[in-house]
Amino acid sequence: VFILGVSVTRAVRRYSELFYCSSSKLKMTLQNGSDTSARSCSSTADQNHNLRWDLTPEEIRHQTQRLIRRMKQAYDSVGSVDIENVCFENTLQVIGDAKAEYAASRHVLDFPQYVSPWKEVRLASTEADKRLSDFDVEVSMRADVFQRLIALQEKQSADLLPESERFLGRLLKLGKRSGLHLSKDIQEEIKSISKQISELSIDFNQNLNEENTVLLFSQEDLVGLAESYVNGLEKAEDGWYKVTLAYPHYFPLMKRCHVAETRRKMEMAFHSRCKDVNTAILEQLIELRARLAKLLGFSSHAHYVLEMTVAKNPENVARFLDELYKRLRPVGEQERQYLLSLKHADCERRGLEFDGQLHAWDMPYYMNQVEQVKFAVDKDKLLEYFPLEVVTEGLLNIYQDLLGLRFQRVQDAHVWHDSVKLYSVLDSVTGEEMGQFYLDLHPREGKYGHAACFGLQPGCLGPDGKRRMPVAALVANFTKPTSSWPSLLQHHEVETFFHEFGHVMHELCSQTRYAEFSGTQVETDFVEVPSQTLENWVWEKEPLRRMSCHYKDGSPIPDGLLDKLIASRVANTGLMNLRQIVLSKADQTLHTKDRADTAAEFAKHSEDILGIPATPGTNMTASFSHLAGGYDGQYYSYLWSEVYSMDIFFSRFKKEGILNPKVGREYRRVVLEAGGSVDGMDMLKMFLGREPCQDAFFQCKGLAQTITEQNSQ
Repeated sequence: VFILGVSVTRAVRRYSELFYCSSSKLKMTLQNGSDTSARSCSSTADQNHNLRWDLTPEEIRHQTQRLIRRMKQAYDSVGSVDIENVCFENTLQVIGDAKAEYAASRHVLDFPQYVSPWKEVRLASTEADKRLSDFDVEVSMRADVFQRLIALQEKQSADLLPESERFLGRLLKLGKRSGLHLSKDIQEEIKSISKQISELSIDFNQNLNEENTVLLFSQEDLVGLAESYVNGLEKAEDGWYKVTLAYPHYFPLMKRCHVAETRRKMEMAFHSRCKDVNTAILEQLIELRARLAKLLGFSSHAHYVLEMTVAKNPENVARFLDELYKRLRPVGEQERQYLLSLKHADCERRGLEFDGQLHAWDMPYYMNQVEQVKFAVDKDKLLEYFPLEVVTEGLLNIYQDLLGLRFQRVQDAHVWHDSVKLYSVLDSVTGEEMGQFYLDLHPREGKYGHAACFGLQPGCLGPDGKRRMPVAALVANFTKPTSSWPSLLQHHEVETFFHEFGHVMHELCSQTRYAEFSGTQVETDFVEVPSQTLENWVWEKEPLRRMSCHYKDGSPIPDGLLDKLIASRVANTGLMNLRQIVLSKADQTLHTKDRADTAAEFAKHSEDILGIPATPGTNMTASFSHLAGGYDGQYYSYLWSEVYSMDIFFSRFKKEGILNPKVGREYRRVVLEAGGSVDGMDMLKMFLGREPCQDAFFQCKGLAQTITEQNSQ
């Protein structure tokens, strides 16, 4: 219910910002799980980049050392320029070229920790990430480079092109945020703390990647689950079923299993992932971040990180969340009471004792019942119309038609696992290749456990003045096909797919000069806007028809089922958005304090805002990867960005045609191509033709009536 995509391209080590910014409808064969290509992907393309995924642990270590040496030489050359001889060519251009080379070279080394099938490679990649993060900190503290940039601004700023001027201004801003205007002893302390923060953040997420808990359940424990789900489970020697905590196992069970004790065990295990080790890491991170913020002159870590966002400060974030809570609270309370009534009726029907409470393990189950009871959405039937291959084909066709693109499958591509596919992206008019993306869609041991877009190579100008092609990877964990069942997606997984592919398009469509501004390198509370905007297509009839058909006979999804699905968009809207406020408030609280009991803080906000107690003995924040992946102090960005994304969708696409290529290409030009070279708010105003407003956001949440009533009072 509460799945959200995470764009890990935003997982910038914030204290090293100065350097590292980082066919027919159905051709499916059930026996071998073969797939179709998108309509316009019938031709093939070549792999036109040099990213390698077959490095041994020793090669990763060796290339890490070489990369550090090369980059140090580049920055040494800038730092050694005589102040009076500083110019664009020997400072800003050198740094821009170094950043472009570094980003692509680095991701070959640090990305395998998330996807490699080999544990030794994942460990070597993690160690490389730590070494490179330490190096990032060293570079971010180069006072000699900082002084040359100051000299360039004083000497030549007026002569620079707009993007170069923005690049220079950003580097100077980040230099001050690294403490380069402070005394040497404070700089050394900042450097030490920054390195600790980077290493702890890497450890936090690596622990989650390697988490491999398995629970065993009997057939009776799994009553209520679909036949396809149970048939897809591995069996232990004694015949019991193995259930992991991966999304394709966890969420369907929590929504559909009739046995409360099974759900309780799963919820307890899920929110206890890496509890002991990651709780200690997170609480240490909170203390270190607070200390660093104070050294840099900020009252809290939240104040520090929010300075670079649209929101600007925690006070604005608090006002936004409090106002949203005030509007959602009565709706959420009505929904909570309705869930209690469903539980009471369910207990009576099954002859169970009703305890009068909603527990964390009750929420997904009874929220799923709301969709069945109030909206008559048959989830089992719906599932049959979303085979992954058909969804992928439809998604690619929609995106390419809307944005003026053409996708081609790269055959025999060099990939990190044989289930991974590579596609080339071309402009549909000029035929120019714009970039390439990987799809890695199924879970496996040691793989990143959520859905995410990873930027692997920035799109920017290289040292030779030619455009370097962007490369990205969409990593997800959709159910694997078997010999008897295809991979079938829940509708929320289709939504996640669309969301993350929106990030991929942001990465691949950007047309910036500098790697610093490529793709998703925008304000954190704006980065979700493009992906959230494109989620709306999975709630509209025409796109849904294009990406669905029955997995057995290819028949179209019935109109009646579509109508019920679309109407169910407002189901549980109060509780789901209150849950987001819980996470946002917990994040803000943790990062406005000098130290915190993370489990207690989450439990308090869950009880106070959602009215649901956290399960004793759990600590959700120990697996809250956003807090160690670039969203620390900024989780509110999902809700904040949604205000803008809904305004874009309802004001332009819904009004002028959701598949209108004219609007789609304007969106690509104004929002996607600019990357971070323009302020997010300026992009919004340009595309909307006005200041953004919140009306569409509340309309989508089913709260428009609430607004009308409040305005009449």
